[in-house]
Amino acid sequence: MLIAGFPAGPWGTNCYVAATGPGSECVVIDPGKDAAEGIAEVVREHRLKPVAVLVTHGHVDHMWCVAPVAGTYDATAWIHPADRHLLADPMAGMSAETTQMLLGGNYEFAEPDDVRELADLQELELAGLRFVVDHAPGHTEGSVAFRSPYQRDDISEVMFSGDLLFAGSIGRTDLPGGDHPTMLRSLAEKVLTLPDDVVVLPGHGEQTSIGRERATNPFLLELQSSGDSARVTRGL
Repeated sequence: MLIAGFPAGPWGTNCYVAATGPGSECVVIDPGKDAAEGIAEVVREHRLKPVAVLVTHGHVDHMWCVAPVAGTYDATAWIHPADRHLLADPMAGMSAETTQMLLGGNYEFAEPDDVRELADLQELELAGLRFVVDHAPGHTEGSVAFRSPYQRDDISEVMFSGDLLFAGSIGRTDLPGGDHPTMLRSLAEKVLTLPDDVVVLPGHGEQTSIGRERATNPFLLELQSSGDSARVTRGL
């Protein structure tokens, strides 16, 4: 499995390109601001053909280039229905500081021509790769993570976590559509239930693993030590 990732734009959002190998179709994950050029470089270097754009959530730093990238390569965009409105109206999910940063700019956003909606535990077969969708609200109502099998003895899966989980931290919940108790439930049900050998490729910062975060992430440690994990999983 070929995975190329790079930080793009003023928010340093990680954009990923995944394929079975050079000279094949590929999937683009979270093309944020200024990501189009980096994607084009990866596509040229590895002779790839993007066929799908996966969006972990509708915040502008993760979807700024969805329409241009999907249009350039005639690719299908995939997003959870709860965040779909943000493709055309990203201001609805922005913080005050982000809105202020963009004021004065002549920005236009629109849905790509081909948009399909994601569902929890849906299995996608794209570009010869399999992705399992984990609906993990809390950062936004439509936040998802994508898990894909990885053929190595020490790595069972890779997880494109968006802003659900970072190395040493978790996604913020103070933006429109965010909710902290819901985030805790998502972490309990979608993160703490995974094997330690799952590699996490987050929306910002360095890659990590479920085992590392289970052992060192202060938010997950608090969730486990307080017993909230079990209570949230049972819906109490």
